[in-house]
Amino acid sequence: MTVFATIEDVELLWRTLKSDEKVRTAELIQVISDSLREEAFKVGKDLDVMIEQRPSFQNVVKSVTVDVVARTLMTSTDQEPMTQFAEGAMGYSVSGSYLIPGGGLFIKNSELNRLGLRRQRFGVITLYGED
Repeated sequence: MTVFATIEDVELLWRTLKSDEKVRTAELIQVISDSLREEAFKVGKDLDVMIEQRPSFQNVVKSVTVDVVARTLMTSTDQEPMTQFAEGAMGYSVSGSYLIPGGGLFIKNSELNRLGLRRQRFGVITLYGED
């Protein structure tokens, strides 16, 4: 199967990669592409068919792939990545927010929305039964 982005796409849309990041990026792109395909499968869609039907959609999928790669590369691999951190002194207070709690690959709901892979659910509940 083809991937949705290349190392060159990541460098053009995000930033120039270091040599060790390029190796990791190549693997991440494959994993992310397959993960996006699986997310589409869960809602009964096929991203490859959607790209064939609407060629402009390919750039949206590429953009989401690059966003996920960039976020994953920004995640530290030797310590827990924090987006916010606060310290105290005499009262001994420390607090912080983790970038990706639990680590690993993370695809945001907003990215799934951009791909049209989030279903809106609706339904009716009959509280008192049928007449």
